Amino acid sequence: MLRRTPQRPTDDAPEETRSPRTADVLGVPSTEPDLASLPIVGITPRRLAALLGVLLATWIIIVFARQVSEAAAATGRAETMVAANAARRAEIAGLERELDRIQQPRYVLQQARAYGLGGSKEIAFRLAPGAPPLGEHAPGSAASRVGAPSSVSPLERGLTLLFGPGD
Repeated sequence: MLRRTPQRPTDDAPEETRSPRTADVLGVPSTEPDLASLPIVGITPRRLAALLGVLLATWIIIVFARQVSEAAAATGRAETMVAANAARRAEIAGLERELDRIQQPRYVLQQARAYGLGGSKEIAFRLAPGAPPLGEHAPGSAASRVGAPSSVSPLERGLTLLFGPGD
């Protein structure tokens, strides 16, 4: 509760500001201030309206801020979903290419050979577990493969082709 000190009465106060209650029953003027002339301390309708306006504006701002933050969060989730969908599309495209590749007959035959199966004209063979390594000039050895390094110079190889091997 607000407390205000009463104004000091002055002797030369105008008569119209005094109310009939200020006079004593005996006709002696009272030294107490007139309550009608004091301002009203408390909530006036104008203050109440201003307070309600401030509360309403604050509530609207809070609701708007919440809506904006929810919209930003939804946008972030949507961007994450778009990125995940793009990654899944790329993965699906890769799986479709792999499916096309493994359905080709050449791939099926190659995988069949890995299990010891093959075409009807193929003869399956394996080397014995203790078999010796291939010789240096045996067919399929590393020395006779195309692009394998050799000790013969290109000039010597060309002369051998033209004139035959030199003994």
